[in-house]
Amino acid sequence: MHQTWKLKGMLFFFHSAMTIIISYMPVYFQALGLSGSQIGILLAVGPFAAILSQPFWGYMSDRWKTVKYILIACLSGALIIGFAVFQMNEFVWLIFLLYAFFTFMSPAGALGDSLAQKVSYERGVSFGSIRMWGSLGFGTSSLVSGFILAEIGIGNIYYVYAFLLIIAILFCTQAPDSKPSKKKASLKKALSLGKDPTLALFLTMIFLISLTHRMNDTFLGLYIVELGGNETVIGTAWFIGVITEALVFATSAFWFRRFHPLTFIAFAAFLYVIRWLFMGMVPSPNEILVLQVLHGLTFGIFYLTAFQFVARLVPEELTSTGHLLFISVFFGMSGVVGSLLGGAVIDAFMVRTLYYWMFGFALIGLAGSFIYRTIYFKTAQGQADKKRVQSQS
Repeated sequence: MHQTWKLKGMLFFFHSAMTIIISYMPVYFQALGLSGSQIGILLAVGPFAAILSQPFWGYMSDRWKTVKYILIACLSGALIIGFAVFQMNEFVWLIFLLYAFFTFMSPAGALGDSLAQKVSYERGVSFGSIRMWGSLGFGTSSLVSGFILAEIGIGNIYYVYAFLLIIAILFCTQAPDSKPSKKKASLKKALSLGKDPTLALFLTMIFLISLTHRMNDTFLGLYIVELGGNETVIGTAWFIGVITEALVFATSAFWFRRFHPLTFIAFAAFLYVIRWLFMGMVPSPNEILVLQVLHGLTFGIFYLTAFQFVARLVPEELTSTGHLLFISVFFGMSGVVGSLLGGAVIDAFMVRTLYYWMFGFALIGLAGSFIYRTIYFKTAQGQADKKRVQSQS
């Protein structure tokens, strides 16, 4: 009997804790009396830290042949440094503390997904059936944590976050670790990934599409307010999106292997194009709630297939490095560029205009997915992949 339920528990409570950071840290900073521009700078620190820290911790897990214990180290570091973050109210010091905090917190999510992908492959279960518990944790926490913080006060945000993270750490200590690769990971091999044109082109295509996703993550709430909605609508929109995402993950065992991952990536990119076009045209927040169902199809399919496909593009002994390099592009680089570019567009126009920009970027990303697909299937690995998928269909 496999022990994946302990890994599922870790993902559930980690993403529950992450919800506190994503959803309520801006509100906490506002309660400290920080200005909008100061809050914007602090929110950009996390994605910036992720760009550098995620590939580093991914390489460390490959180098030391363990994902589980590197993950425990990151979760513990985030717990300890988080205490200092939520005791500080000086803006300059918060910048440095947040950088240290996200150096541990950001890679933890990617390491958890990497461990889930490896364990699912080793135990013969679908990655989505494990990863869905992270989405369920995020959705549950997005509903419950607001009521809790309203009762105890936003100033006590750390204690809610720490409670959830400690449970995640306890589950992680009992969760299975991935089997180490027989090959030794080296820094030279890890650095050589930067010279791989197939991987670089794939990450460029991923960036163009994930940029629009991260823009929506950052500015969806502002768009709902612009259309006349309130905090309740914002919370409902997030809940609908995350629950549909969990459903996509849960059913991945039935659809994932029917076609090549690049087919699903192109399909998800097409849905992103449709989603942003309709989002730019909605007359009221009610239509946004309906369109949030597309979040599960776009992000769920895109992330699940791209995350697993990137493992084919890197050596076996550098799988975690490849996973975290992918995450640093998907959430880190896209988060920084998306926040800065999106803010500039909103300042010059309005939030609705931003969604037409996102439509344009997604359209370029869709074209990029077809170009990459053509190039990849001309390679020897692409030909082998195509035959394998056809035999499984």
